Parts: sequence; structure tokens; C-alpha cells
Amino acid sequence: MSFILRVVLAAAGAVAALLVAPESDVFPVAQGMVAIALIAAVVVVAALWRRR
Repeated sequence: MSFILRVVLAAAGAVAALLVAPESDVFPVAQGMVAIALIAAVVVVAALWRRR
């Protein structure tokens, strides 16, 4: 579980770095928002995949 969280946060950090400067104060907030969006996207894809 820890490994999955690290991968998601690494991907979220890369995407958030495109949107906000990593040195800014809002970077952790942006990283968290992107991480939640990535997790939600994975859940939606998994739900749609099961419906087939």
C-alpha cells in the first residue's frame, strides 16, 4: 500500500510541478489535489472497466 501511495504522489508531484512552482507555498496543496484527481480517475476507469 505504501508503494502505491508513493507512486501516486510522485506522479502528482510531476503534474503539479507543471502547474505551480515547486518552491511555492501552495505546491503541497496542488500536489494533494492532483493526487486526489489521479486516484478518482483510476477508480472511475476501474468501475467502467468492470461494467463491460
